[in-house]
Amino acid sequence: MRSITLLLALVASGCRDDAPAPADPAPAPAGIAAPTPARGDSVTVLFFGDSLTEGYGLPGVKSEAYPALVAGLASADGVPLRAVNAGISGNTSADGRARLAWILDRTTPDVFVLALGANDGLRGLSPERMRENLAAILAEVRARHPDAQLVVAGIEAPPNYGSDYVDRFRQVFPSVAEEYDAALIPFLLDGVAGVLALNLNDRIHPSAAGHVIIARLMWDALEPLVRASAPA
Repeated sequence: MRSITLLLALVASGCRDDAPAPADPAPAPAGIAAPTPARGDSVTVLFFGDSLTEGYGLPGVKSEAYPALVAGLASADGVPLRAVNAGISGNTSADGRARLAWILDRTTPDVFVLALGANDGLRGLSPERMRENLAAILAEVRARHPDAQLVVAGIEAPPNYGSDYVDRFRQVFPSVAEEYDAALIPFLLDGVAGVLALNLNDRIHPSAAGHVIIARLMWDALEPLVRASAPA
């Protein structure tokens, strides 16, 4: 395959013997496929998160996760929406920061939804460091796609780390949303967390029914942004 690529490059450069071979494209982060091309009349919403976004534990994984369901809700409301599910299980805010460039090289978001932090909380990582990472992610999106609308989806830390940690953790999301003029969804799992019927057996990840509720919460927040971003 590389020899074919090199041959094509030589032809394109006038068959010069000294034409450099093209660089191999950067591999996709584990669990992420290259996004499909956008339709000209659709609004691209990039959901950048972890297992809660990816659809961990669902039979259909991403096809049953809330980003795909949001696209369905948008379609039902007459809004062409291309949902890019860039969720990877286990990702912390630092992991997301490290892989952001790859997805931004391949996707031009009209709306960027930042839904990271759950694994920072589960591991008891520094809320202050998490804020640095989330802010850096939003700053890079803003720098590369200044017209993209930004959304921050908050999450809660486990109570076993103590009230001080939980409070510091909770305040990160509204703080970073305010700094970057992003819409805020205070709690991604609102109405789902703690409800046995809406979660898998691990009591952490939403079931298919739980993702339906998250999708409605998400679409309620996204609809005005998506409509504002739709082509005239």
